[in-house]
Amino acid sequence: MNNSVMIKGNKYGIIVVLSPDVPFEELKQLVAEKFRESSKFFDNAKMAITFEGRKLTNEHQREILDIIAENTEMHIVCVMENDPTIEETFKKTVEQKLMDLSNNTGQFYKGILRSGASLTFETSVIILGDVNHGASVVSKGNIIVLGALKGNAFAGAAGNTNSFVVALDMNPMQIRIADIIARAPDKPVKEEVKEAKIAFLEDENIYIEPLNKSILNDIRL
Repeated sequence: MNNSVMIKGNKYGIIVVLSPDVPFEELKQLVAEKFRESSKFFDNAKMAITFEGRKLTNEHQREILDIIAENTEMHIVCVMENDPTIEETFKKTVEQKLMDLSNNTGQFYKGILRSGASLTFETSVIILGDVNHGASVVSKGNIIVLGALKGNAFAGAAGNTNSFVVALDMNPMQIRIADIIARAPDKPVKEEVKEAKIAFLEDENIYIEPLNKSILNDIRL
C-alpha cells in the first residue's frame, strides 16, 4: 500500500498528509489518484483543508488544490495552517466563511422542515437539511437544499425569472419559479442513483437537470 498521500477527515475539514520523500511531480499523480478514488466521500462537501508532512510553497499548494478540484466535487472553503486543536479551528473557520457567504448572498437555515412547516425569505437561502412532504420554502432569490427536497419550493417569488432551485435529492411535490409552476408526476420515477439537480426557468418552462460544472458556469447569481 502506498502511503505517500493520506487523507484524514473530521466533521469540518480534511488533513492531507504528504510524504516529504517523493518528488513533487510524482506526488501530484499520487494526489490525483487518491482523491479520484475517494471522490464519492466528498461529493459537494464544503470543507477546510490543511497539509501535513511536507512544506509546500504557495505555487505547489495551488497545484495540489487544482488537482483536488479536478478530481472531486468538493469545495475548499479555505486552506489552514496546522493547529493542535485542528477540529475546533476547522469548525469555527468554516462556520465563519459560511456566515460571510450568507451575509453577502443570502441566508442559511439549519434543520429539517417537516410537514406543515413553511419558511419565507427575502433573499436566497441555503437549507442545511431536508424539506419533507407538506413543507414549503419561499424565497425572492434562489433556494439551495443540502438534503432532500420533497415538499414545495418557490424561488423568484418577486418575479425574478433567473432564480433557481438546487437540491442534493430532487423529488419535490411542486416547484415554482416566478410565475411558472411544475408539479411532480402522479407516478414518480424511481432513480437508481440520487444526484444533485437544478431546476431553472427557460422559455416559460421549468427544467430539472443534473447539476454539473457547465450548468454552474451559466448560473446568474
